[in-house]
Order: sequence, then C-alpha cells, then structure tokens
Amino acid sequence: MAVQLTLTFIILGITIVLFMTNKLRADLVAMLALLSFVLTGILSPAEALSGFSNSVVIMIAALFIIGAGIFRTGLAQMAGTLLLRYSGDSEKRLFILLLVIVASVGAFMSNTGTVALMLPIVISIAISINSSPTKYLIPLSYMASFSGLLTLIASPPNLIISQQLVDNGFERLSFFQITPIGIIGVIVGIIYLYAVRNTLLPKGKKSSSSSDHQKLSIKQLVSDYQLGDNLFQVKVPVESDLVGKRLAQLKIPATYQLCILKISRKSTEGLNLLPMTYQEMAGPTTVIQAKDLLYIQGSGVNLQRFMDDYELQVEDGESEAGQLVSKQMGIAEVLLTPHSSFINETLRSISFREKYNVNILGINRQGEYVAKDMSKQKLKFGDALLVQGSWDSIEMLAKETRNVVVIGQPKEHASMAAASGKAAIAGIIMLLVVGLMVLEVFPAVISVLIGAALMILTGCVRNMDDAYGQINWESIILIGAMLPMATALENTGGMQLLSEGIIQVLGGVGPLGVLAGIFFLTMLFGQFISNTATAVLFAPIGLSAAISIGVSPYPFLIAVAVGASMAFSTPVASPTNALVMTAGNYQFKDFVKIGVPLQFIMFIVMMIAIPLLFPF
Repeated sequence: MAVQLTLTFIILGITIVLFMTNKLRADLVAMLALLSFVLTGILSPAEALSGFSNSVVIMIAALFIIGAGIFRTGLAQMAGTLLLRYSGDSEKRLFILLLVIVASVGAFMSNTGTVALMLPIVISIAISINSSPTKYLIPLSYMASFSGLLTLIASPPNLIISQQLVDNGFERLSFFQITPIGIIGVIVGIIYLYAVRNTLLPKGKKSSSSSDHQKLSIKQLVSDYQLGDNLFQVKVPVESDLVGKRLAQLKIPATYQLCILKISRKSTEGLNLLPMTYQEMAGPTTVIQAKDLLYIQGSGVNLQRFMDDYELQVEDGESEAGQLVSKQMGIAEVLLTPHSSFINETLRSISFREKYNVNILGINRQGEYVAKDMSKQKLKFGDALLVQGSWDSIEMLAKETRNVVVIGQPKEHASMAAASGKAAIAGIIMLLVVGLMVLEVFPAVISVLIGAALMILTGCVRNMDDAYGQINWESIILIGAMLPMATALENTGGMQLLSEGIIQVLGGVGPLGVLAGIFFLTMLFGQFISNTATAVLFAPIGLSAAISIGVSPYPFLIAVAVGASMAFSTPVASPTNALVMTAGNYQFKDFVKIGVPLQFIMFIVMMIAIPLLFPF
C-alpha cells in the first residue's frame, strides 16, 4: 500500500508538471495519467473507465448540444444584443453586468450548466463588440463557481456536505443557509476580476463574424460578387406559356442569357389545409407550374424580354442574401486547387453543374468579377467560384478536395439557416431545462438530456451529425479521464493520511488552524480533481476533525464546500474551466496567473467570514 501511495503522488505530480508545461494536449495528459494508474495496479480497468459513465460527463456533452441550439437559432445573439443595450457604450458596465447575470443564473442550476448555456451568449457579445472572447470566458467560469455557493442546489458540494450532516445526526442545510457566504464570494470575485481584466487576462485575438480569407458572411459574398442588381424574383401566372414546360425545352440561358437558380412553390398534395412552401434547385428536368416563384440571375434588360414573352410578373422580394439562402438552399465560395483538372477547361466542358448539382453565380479572377458568359470562360488557377445549390450538395462539394476547396464553413451556414426563426423554441427549451433542474423533477443529467433531444427534434440543431459535431470531445475526454483520480487517492489511503496529518499538525493551533488546514487542502486538491469528488473525499475529514476537537461541524463542512468551489488555478480543476479553455484558446499558465492570487484572497476572506457566519 505504501508503494502504491507513493506512486499515486508521483503520477499526480508528473501530471501537474505536464499540464503546466503545455507540451502535450491536456486530454492526452489526462489519458496518460489514467493509463499509469491502471498499469501500476492502483486502479482496475473498470475503475479507470468509470469517469466516462459519470453523469457529469454525459451532462456536459448534452449541454454542448443545447448551447449549439441557443447559438444557431440566434437566441444567443438576441440575448447579447439585449445585454449590450442595457450596458450602453460602457465596456466596464458590460463586464460587471455580465458577471452579475452569470451569478444570478448559476444560483439555481449547476455551474457547468451555467457556463454551457452562457458560453454562446458571451462569444456572441465578443463578436458584436469586436473584442476577444478570452477577456470574458475565464471570468465566466470563475463567476459560475462563485454562484455555486448562493443556494443549496447550485453546486454538488453543497448537497454533499448537507447529506454528510444528516447522515451523522445533524440538521441539514436550508436552501439559503449558505447564501451569505456566496454573496461575499460573488462580490469579492467581481471586484477582483474587474481589477485584473486588462492586466492578467490574456488579450487574445479580436473576434469577427467574418474574415478576409474565409468570408463567412453570406451578405459579404453577395456584395463582393456584385450580385445586387442581377437577382430577381418572378412569379408565373396561371395563363403563362411557361406552365407545364421543362426548363430543357425552353433553353433560357441560350436565348435570354438568364439563369434560373431555384424555384419556390406551395405544395398541392392531400387536403392542403396547411400548404407548405418548399424550394428546389432548378434543373433541366424541372417542370414549371402555375404560381411558381422563380429566382433568376441576369441583367434587367434580358429579364424584361423574358417576362414580355411569357407574361411573367416581378415580385418584390427579400434582400439579395435572403433570395439565395434558405433552410434548403445556400451559397458558398470555392477555389481551384493547384493541381485541379479543371484548369484551362470551361464550366460547360467539365459539366460542373451536372457533376456537383450546383449553379455558378460568378467567377472571381484576381479581384475582377465575371458574371456574363461564364460557361465559355476557361478556368485558371486562383479562380474563385461562387456556387449556389442545396446545402447537401454544397456539403458534398466540400468533400471534393482534389479539384476544388470550399472556403468557409458550409455546414455551419447550413445549420444556421436550418435553425433560423426558432429562437423562441430554443428559449422555451432552455427555460424548461432550467425549470426541471431547479424543481429537481428529474436528476440533472436527465433534464439536460431532455433539452438536448428537444433541440434536435425541433430543428434548433440540424441533425444528429450536427449535434455530435458540436460536442467538444477534448473537454469530454479530459474530464472523464481525470474523475477517477479521486478513486486512486482513496484506494491508496492518501485521503486518510491527509486527515490525520491535518489534526496532528494544526490541532494544537485551535479550531481556526484546523479550519484553515482543511480549507487549504480542499482547495489544493480541488485543482486536480472535480469539486464533487473533492467534497466527497474531504467532507468526512472535516466532520471527523470537528468532532475530534469538540466543536460544531458546520464551519468545517462549509469550508469544504467553499474550498471545493475555489477551483481556479488549473484548467482541469473544474468542468467549467475545461469548457472555456478550448473556446478561449487558453494555456495552463493563464489559469495559474489569474487563479492563484484569487485563491489567496478568498482564503483570507473566508477565514474571516466562515467563523463569523457559522461559529465554532
């Protein structure tokens, strides 16, 4: 046992060093630590893998999906806009208001849930004000940890220490009994984070909704390719000669130099009590029907000739971007690769439209935009093509890497388009999840899984593939691999050794000395194992220490709950830190630089506040 105890602390030490040096990815370090525990016999394979079946890990994965729904539907942007409106032009007011909102939300649900729900909102705000998310994400995580002390249900350690009291014949904590401690923590946290926001927080790169290289904005693409005056919506009357004819018969491109991009029509099947409008890309076999809405690209003069010949009507439609993008259809920009077989060929000769089932809207040739007679243009290396078609066709085109490369993120655009107009639904789902968690109707993980499933079923998240793609697997592996570390410490007697050491070393100092020792060790171990595991391990130690010296156990168990929540100095200290680490592109040293001073401040504050509010 002594050998295994020594090995446990050696593995723990090496893991900490690897985290700090940042030479290897954090999830790989966690996996190596887990394998080390198994290979040395400290953990059985079942114990080592137990972290991946932990409800916390499942809940975090589901929360990523909920967060994606909030972001994709535009709910995050709406919330961010509302927050910006109340904060005015003051960045200082915005920073403080954001932290207050996080604390308020976190008082009634888990800190992990709070961060996952607020993460897309905070990123949207950073994009809106052209700022870096790194300035806000660590404060978001820290404030969520502070908010876990505001109510009994806000953090697992609170529930653990309350149950520990009940199991040993003491009264459980009431819902708001720990709230004064939480309020003190929130106030100190806001003051500290506000003071260091421009010095200790990493600057990072400013966020933008588009970039020069990726051109993520659909509107920007439409503007760049000068399509504003060349897009029209035309309605087909019942009496038009177009009705019933295939596009191949009409030869519209050759006769009028026009291109029909897509057709919008109402369904006529069944009882038609609630006619559905759907869109399809126009193709040679497409048959024109009465009341179809045609989306046409070309010059106004040619369009007028076409309309006069077939008695068509111009419709007042949406903006240019709105004409090209819908839940079913979209646009994207593609580049020819250096070794593309399309170079020196024409679009007609390579049958680009037939091969990829997309329309070509324009060619960008070194800053000059070609929109006429494109089918006759020989393609050159460096040409960029603006294509339009169904999102599925664009995603298939993105998989073609030999001849062309799709610029930007077509899957992201497709998901945003599919979720447009569903912000209210996402908001209702979010409120439902929060309500279920507050009322404890189901275990927290079930409530979150219900929310994730509803996000997919209602289309707030496009499909299961999209949902899986939104999960940050680095965070999942990191957390799942680190959870069994508490089991390793318990199996080797490490916890018992610490308990006896605290009483022997600090027992003579009096209750305050023992309280300080328990708080400090809880806070220290909380940097490397979850706050839940830390509370489970140290709650019995705190109770045993209080009974040994003959004082009230309440301040000691409160110290355990608070110490377990002060997980600021490492990215693996809390799932919330792991969540923001990747999103904010932080390094291990960023958490150390910001978290260590905060922990020392909180140590001093809590050594004064806990004995005053919970006397020995």
